[in-house]
Amino acid sequence: MLLGGVGRNSGFIPLVAIFFAVEMSGLRALLQGFCPAHRRCYIVPMNQPPKLFSLALLVATLGYFVDVYDLVLFIVLKNPSLTDLGVPKEEMLTVGASLLDTQMLGMLVGGVVWGVLGDKLGRTKALFGSILLYSVANILNGFVHSVEWYYFYRALAGFGLAGELGAGVTLVAEILPTAIRGYGTTIIASVGVLGAVVAGLTGEVLNWRHSYIVGGLLGLALLFVRVSVSESKMFEETHSMDVQRGSFKLIAASRDRLARYALCILLGVPTWYVIGILVANVQPIAAALGSVGVPKQTYCLVWAYLGIMGGDVVGGLVSQYMQSRKKPMYAFLLLGIASPVYFLSARELSVEAIYLCYLVMGFAAGYWILMLTMAAEQFGTNIRSTVTVSIPNFIRASVVPMNLAFLQLQKTHDIVWSSLVVGVVTSCVALASLMLLKETFHRDLDFVER
Repeated sequence: MLLGGVGRNSGFIPLVAIFFAVEMSGLRALLQGFCPAHRRCYIVPMNQPPKLFSLALLVATLGYFVDVYDLVLFIVLKNPSLTDLGVPKEEMLTVGASLLDTQMLGMLVGGVVWGVLGDKLGRTKALFGSILLYSVANILNGFVHSVEWYYFYRALAGFGLAGELGAGVTLVAEILPTAIRGYGTTIIASVGVLGAVVAGLTGEVLNWRHSYIVGGLLGLALLFVRVSVSESKMFEETHSMDVQRGSFKLIAASRDRLARYALCILLGVPTWYVIGILVANVQPIAAALGSVGVPKQTYCLVWAYLGIMGGDVVGGLVSQYMQSRKKPMYAFLLLGIASPVYFLSARELSVEAIYLCYLVMGFAAGYWILMLTMAAEQFGTNIRSTVTVSIPNFIRASVVPMNLAFLQLQKTHDIVWSSLVVGVVTSCVALASLMLLKETFHRDLDFVER
């Protein structure tokens, strides 16, 4: 009975098959990709590929795919799941917001715990512990029958989701040579972020319970290859050294380290402005702009994440070509100011034009993986996991203060002006943060913080 709906939606299977065929062909092209030599781009011969692809990279990439799938799936399934659980329509907004806050709280706590575990026990243990927990939580979400248990399972899922991306980026950054490190993290983001697209499509095709269970089973499938993934040699060497590992006290003990940590968080906040403010409020914003037709939030989400995927790929390749993390991010942040200004000043846009705007605004937020790669490169091996795992979760949690500011501004201004102010302020703060951070492209990661 539980999986009976799949047969009625058998078109979903060829859809997934086509999706993975396209993705793997795109991944092959990226592996051949562009390589900076003598400041020119050229194609690497297939019979002499760089040592880029590995099992660790594959697991980190697919793990992030399932991570994003679950993170976005809740946004897509929130209303149908709450309706099925008997929540009255007038309470839907409040309960949905509370569930999202509960998930974010789980991610904040998980970001700290998994980051510390990654430095104390190992990158692979944190990575697979995270995948196991959010996979089980996903399946449990598919069997929930009360709002109270829904709160618990969303908190559990958030806790598990918090560790995957940072642990994966840390592991891949440490095992790859400096010259091609950016390619590895770009692959993680570009393939992984498509989990959001699949989540949007799955939510349209499958029952909400089936959608959660599919995500959990995908995550559990990754655990079959865990025994073959090697630990980072940098971590193993540091593990035997007499240094503090996984310590927030060590970060706070130095004004310079604490400043770098805070600047990395502020740099990434605009990436979640697009999802947390513009996508989450697309229909009232579109109505205030006098749009011709009503855009679907799910489609705006899909288009935004397609843009983010494109930005991750372009940003990663341009970063490798320019041999700089910072230079491409300046362009993304400037576009991140210009594109919302255009969208929020336009009037009577068609639904198709709105989707195009969300694609461009998503592209502008596509410096996410560049930011996270640079964060990993900013800190020593003994606290690298702590930093790289916790930073993206603090950035995700920034949706809460952004929403508070957004709601406060609406007391005296309309929703369009409120959206614009939040976006411009966060982008300007991010620009200032980027200016203060040091370039890390050529940095050897084999060092420790004392």
